[in-house]
Amino acid sequence: MSSNVFNYRGTPIRYRDSGSGAVILLLHGFLESLEMWEDYTSELESKYRVISIDLPGHGQSGCFGYVHSMEEMAECVKAVADHLRLKRYHMIGHSMGGYVSLAFAELYPDIPKSITLFHSTALADSEEKKKDRDRAIKLVKDNADGFIKQAVPLLFRSKSRELYRSRVKELVRFALRTPLQGVVAALEGMKERPDREVLLHLSPVPFLFIAGKRDTVLPFEKIKPQLSAPRVIDRLVTENSHMGFIEDRDLCLETIEYFIHDIEKKK
Repeated sequence: MSSNVFNYRGTPIRYRDSGSGAVILLLHGFLESLEMWEDYTSELESKYRVISIDLPGHGQSGCFGYVHSMEEMAECVKAVADHLRLKRYHMIGHSMGGYVSLAFAELYPDIPKSITLFHSTALADSEEKKKDRDRAIKLVKDNADGFIKQAVPLLFRSKSRELYRSRVKELVRFALRTPLQGVVAALEGMKERPDREVLLHLSPVPFLFIAGKRDTVLPFEKIKPQLSAPRVIDRLVTENSHMGFIEDRDLCLETIEYFIHDIEKKK
């Protein structure tokens, strides 16, 4: 798939644009890039216009600060969408991409047609999690490659690490391209993000939640109360971990397609 580059604040931001119809905007997670969505894009582009973006400091997009806040990333996403003259769109965010989607919904509540929180959360980091981020930042500064090679496989449950060994290696290979500044800026940005659970109760945006019972990054017991929030109109709980787009590929894709089709049908 060919990609394009948009200049934002003097920084190159890479994106891909394919298909036609209602727009789906895909946002990857921490240490990921738009390549993670290739399999999904090939399925969705037959029915929808699909836009995937390398968030700042990831993939082939540049960095524009020591801290990439979720709000700044959301503004970058909005700039790319405006460049493409998009008015309204469905947003799907994996992990950190979900945090960016929530920041976007807070800044621009009338734009998202829907938001899928794909192994993500509306909660802020706990104090314990913030300390984990600080420890991760120190590890990254000491040995970024070592941190990435250890961190990415742990996003999968042990059974899946073996089952999807080639995909794990591929994700590690892409993650190793993330510049040191991009890794640190994202960790700092995630650490400082506010609680946005109120959006699941009062936002005009309908939400789909996808969560994993064995997610070690976002423990299911902390996610579970959010699943019953008034604006969460659909939910999928899998038996796997944080990487449902691989571990439960067909089930997640089917759920997303049904969710978006149902919203489009009600327009």
